[in-house]
Amino acid sequence: MYVMDGIAYAGTPSHVVSVSGVRPMDDHKLWVRFSTGEAKVFDFKPLLKAPGFAPLADMDVFRGVYIDYGTAVWCGGDIDIAPETLYEEGVLAENVG
Repeated sequence: MYVMDGIAYAGTPSHVVSVSGVRPMDDHKLWVRFSTGEAKVFDFKPLLKAPGFAPLADMDVFRGVYIDYGTAVWCGGDIDIAPETLYEEGVLAENVG
């Protein structure tokens, strides 16, 4: 249990993470800097089969990534991915080579 702002919660506090920097890389990978200061590389290729992410198969569209309120987004905000997904499934940038 933990208390935040006078409210008691069960479990342990979750770490809130947001995207503070993003760069598209070759082969549908994203370099992402997080609010924690860590940098990770996220491989987007497995997600391109999902209908919601299919437009990102076009590298020109994929390269249009930008940050909106701490989230990586494309196409005017029509496509986004949770910062938590990028963080949890990304590989530390220094381990990518």
